[in-house]
Amino acid sequence: MRVRDGLSLVLYHAYGTQGQILEGILDPIDRHHFTPNEKRTLLTIFQSERTIIYHKHAEELLNSGHAYRCFCSTERLNALARQRNELGLSGEYDRACLHAESSATEKRLSNGEPYVIRLKVPDRFPIFDDIVYGTVGQSNEKRLQRSGYNAYDDSILIKSDGQPTYHLANVVDDHYMEISHVIRAAEWMSSTSKHVSMYRAFGWTPPEFAHVGLLQNSKREKFSKRNDDLDLQNFKKEGIFPEALINYVSLFGWSHKLQNDFLRLQDLINNFSFKFTKGNTIVAPTKLFYLQKQYAAKYVEENGQDLDNMVERVSAVAEENLKSQPGGFDFMHSNLRYRVKLLLRKRATSYTTPQMFFDNHIYLFRPVSRRPLDSKTDHWVLGLLYDRLDAINLQISRVSTEKWTESGIGDVIRKLSNDISTTKPPGTDLAGSKEVQKAINKYLRWAITGGRSGPGNLLIMELLGRGVAMKLLGEAIAECKTFQGQETNLGTGDSSFE
Repeated sequence: MRVRDGLSLVLYHAYGTQGQILEGILDPIDRHHFTPNEKRTLLTIFQSERTIIYHKHAEELLNSGHAYRCFCSTERLNALARQRNELGLSGEYDRACLHAESSATEKRLSNGEPYVIRLKVPDRFPIFDDIVYGTVGQSNEKRLQRSGYNAYDDSILIKSDGQPTYHLANVVDDHYMEISHVIRAAEWMSSTSKHVSMYRAFGWTPPEFAHVGLLQNSKREKFSKRNDDLDLQNFKKEGIFPEALINYVSLFGWSHKLQNDFLRLQDLINNFSFKFTKGNTIVAPTKLFYLQKQYAAKYVEENGQDLDNMVERVSAVAEENLKSQPGGFDFMHSNLRYRVKLLLRKRATSYTTPQMFFDNHIYLFRPVSRRPLDSKTDHWVLGLLYDRLDAINLQISRVSTEKWTESGIGDVIRKLSNDISTTKPPGTDLAGSKEVQKAINKYLRWAITGGRSGPGNLLIMELLGRGVAMKLLGEAIAECKTFQGQETNLGTGDSSFE
């Protein structure tokens, strides 16, 4: 990442779609941070379009003696590498082409022989100050003389096909973009002295450097931009909030003194520092989902466009599901968005992605199968309520459509609990009101969700609506009666509380 003085943050890119991805990340920065009178500049650099610039500066290094042409064939370089490997030496170059006669070089150029341009590293690499690691560099001579063989870390700047390597391109690009700070992986620290020497060769002032640890997965394997480990486009497709993603990646290898990792953009700007941790960072996806839930709750509280976007995305998932798998509840087609919005207001902290939110609340959109009645709790609930199920349904059905709300249904459930607890069935102990209410709630959970977790029964019943909820309760009684035919001693109570 590159940062330029005067911009709140910046941007780098070079090849492929990285610039497009960065635009996607910066969208919420424009929307939530910059006022209409402010301007955010995104500098997008495509190295493939700057070949002439890189060659111009490579020529400068050639003319000043800080670089040279190398005509060594692949075969020679491979043989040299094998020879040095057999001697237990590192694979640096031996500078065979450095002292070639200029006339010989001109002849090879006129003959069209392929070549690369190599950096001629100084005998002593410059020391530089790293924001994270402090003073870094190698004051010892880089020329290694072992077993009579010279070795030089003369990196290639221009490849034989004319394309620049990162070593040259990053120095030239950062200078012209007026980059003030370079934040990059610690694995590049060993090359930074080379880059600093190039800045000096050009007569430029180098930016400040901060080297940070690599990102690793739970197996401590390095994340790669060449696979889907951290695919930003995939996060966008899944419905991860841009703000949550910015918050998430900002925490990689960075520590702060705040009590909460939920940091909105202005919080990040106000509290940012270069206090990066030394060593690699384990990326935990659970942190992203935690932040996603926090942002969902905040968007619901703000009751603005972000909430409307959430409603649209969940509704789109529901509509696609209902279209591909017919059989959803009829009301979904007319009151879908209203019900989704009401659900989000009640369940924002369970929101991760639109698809997961839909899957976790599938019973609100279409009928689901109920789990078998085979647990000890099931036997306890049916033993207490079986002879009263018809009466329970009857009492709930008497709640009018107008009063079919959490409050209205709850009043009936509480009255049922009191009535049942004061009626002692023959041969049974008298159950308390709270115990009966617990049994009723367990029965309702099984009847309307199949036993799945989620919001409270009363909210679910309100969202389902009176017609759908009563239909599900009627079907549940039928399953209980089928089960009763296979079991005994479920209960012999009466229904006098009707």
